[in-house]
Amino acid sequence: MSDKPSFLKPETLINVTKQATDATVEPLELGARVKELRLSQKLTLEEVSQLTGLARSTLSKIENEQISPTFSAVNKLAKGLNIDIPQLFTRPVKAESNGSGRRDITRKGEGTPHPTVTYEHELLASTLTRKKMIPFKTTVRTHSWDEYEDWVRHDGEEFLYVLSGRIMLYTEFYEPIELTVGDSAYYDCEMGHALVSLSDEDAEVLWVTA
Repeated sequence: MSDKPSFLKPETLINVTKQATDATVEPLELGARVKELRLSQKLTLEEVSQLTGLARSTLSKIENEQISPTFSAVNKLAKGLNIDIPQLFTRPVKAESNGSGRRDITRKGEGTPHPTVTYEHELLASTLTRKKMIPFKTTVRTHSWDEYEDWVRHDGEEFLYVLSGRIMLYTEFYEPIELTVGDSAYYDCEMGHALVSLSDEDAEVLWVTA
């Protein structure tokens, strides 16, 4: 491991437009969706700033599609607006009950894509709102520690399972550890963390955040 400070760069979400393949989901521009949610709760930019801890100017730029929010900012928006992360990217046709009996099927390759600088996320079960877990499959694009500058941190806990390839899991308070196919990890998300693919090809992992 190098002598450089152990900081990893937070991933930046890139807005991706996807043609709807299911009548229950309509593709959305993230900025427009954030504004829609804010107005539906009759909140000003200043009030959302206080709820999320994000600067008013930053919120304005997000709403106007001038910048793409970091993964950390997306989590702050969801928490401040009291919604699930998938609700920032999809608008259900009708409200869903929080009761039992819900189900959502995601066919192979049909998840909602969210590429980032270091990861290529595929959000699973994206049409089911108010769920307690956020599952997503991720292709780990980065192959070098030098590509990062700061830790990734967000609320909640996370389960990680390696689907293919080899990865190095970096966590703020532990030594880096290599994980291969079938290995898994569980950690607090407020602790800095990030992944690097060690195999020649991009590794794939399953993440479940709660």
